[in-house]
Amino acid sequence: MPIFSYQDKFLSEISRTRFNLEDVQERRDLQAALRKNISVIADDLLIISEEFSEWSEGRRSIDLLAIDKQANIVVIELKRTETGDHMELQAIRYAAMISTLTWKSTVDIFRAHLTKEDHTGGKDAEQELLGFLDWEEANQDDFGSETHIVLVSANFSNELTTSVMWLNAQGISIKCIQISPYKFEDKLLINVQQIIPLPETEDYQIKVRKKEEGKKSARSQSRDFTKFIFNGKEYNKRKLVLAVIQKWVEENKPKSLSNLTEYFPQELGPRGLFSPIDPPMHPDQAKRYFLDKDELIKFGDGSRRAISNQWGGKGHEKFVKTARDLGFEIEKMN
Repeated sequence: MPIFSYQDKFLSEISRTRFNLEDVQERRDLQAALRKNISVIADDLLIISEEFSEWSEGRRSIDLLAIDKQANIVVIELKRTETGDHMELQAIRYAAMISTLTWKSTVDIFRAHLTKEDHTGGKDAEQELLGFLDWEEANQDDFGSETHIVLVSANFSNELTTSVMWLNAQGISIKCIQISPYKFEDKLLINVQQIIPLPETEDYQIKVRKKEEGKKSARSQSRDFTKFIFNGKEYNKRKLVLAVIQKWVEENKPKSLSNLTEYFPQELGPRGLFSPIDPPMHPDQAKRYFLDKDELIKFGDGSRRAISNQWGGKGHEKFVKTARDLGFEIEKMN
C-alpha cells in the first residue's frame, strides 16, 4: 500500500525506492540501525550478539541474536532484497543450532557482545540479563524453552510467506517484518510493518497454536501402550489380535469365513472385523485394516479377508478373554 504526504488538503504519493539504489547495505547500515534500536521491530527484545557464529565452523552467522521478556531465544535474520531469498530456511537452521543455549553460555555470549561494543560502562552481563527479564536470580528451567524467529526484509516472495504460515501452523514461531524504503525530497523514509502474523490476530493465533499443542499432548498421553506376550513374542494391542487370529487359522485351516466367525464372531470386535479385500478398499477404509500380503486371511474356498486394526478398550478385553477361553496363553505386561 502506498504512502502519501498531506499538505493543503492534497495527498501526494511518496515514491517507493530500493535499498540498493540508495546505497543502503544490510550489515553496515540496516543491521547496525536495528541493533541500536531493535524496538523498531519488537519492543520486548534485548540484543545479546551480532553476527553470532560460535556454533559454526563455517562462515555462516546469525545477523542478530536476542532474547525476549519470556526468556526465549530469538533469531533475527535480515535481507534488503525484494523476495527474502529463502531466508526462512537459513533461519530455521540457525534456530536449531542455538536452541540448546544454556543460561551460562548466554551470559558469556552477551558479555562478549558488550565488550565488543565497548559500552559496558562497568555493567555486569548477567545482572543486565536478569534485570531485562525481571528475575531476581537465574532460572535455567524457565530459560530458553522456545526458540523464535524474526525475518526482516524489504519484501517477501509468495513461496516464503506460504512456508512461514505453514511453519507457524506446525508450532514454529516465525514473524515476518517488512521494511519498505520510500524517498521523500532528500530523506529516506522506512515503513515498518509486521505482515505475518498480522498484529491484530497474533494473540489469537498463539492461543490456537497452544490449544492444538495441548490437544496433541493429551492424545499422546492418553494412548494405551500396553504390551502382551503371546507365543513367545511381544505385541501391542492391535498386533496381538492379528497374531492370535493368524495362529488360530494356521492350526484350524478354516474352509470359509463362517468357520472363523464361529469362534471369533464379527460383533466381537469393531464394525467390519473381517472385511473382503476384493474389490480394493477405499483409501480411507484401507488404513483401518491389516493389508500386507502376509497379514491377510486365506480360506480353503479361495476367499480372503483383512482383519481390522481398530482395537482398544473393552472390545480388546473381550477379545483377549475369548482367546484365552480357546486355550491361547496371553500374558499382559506391566
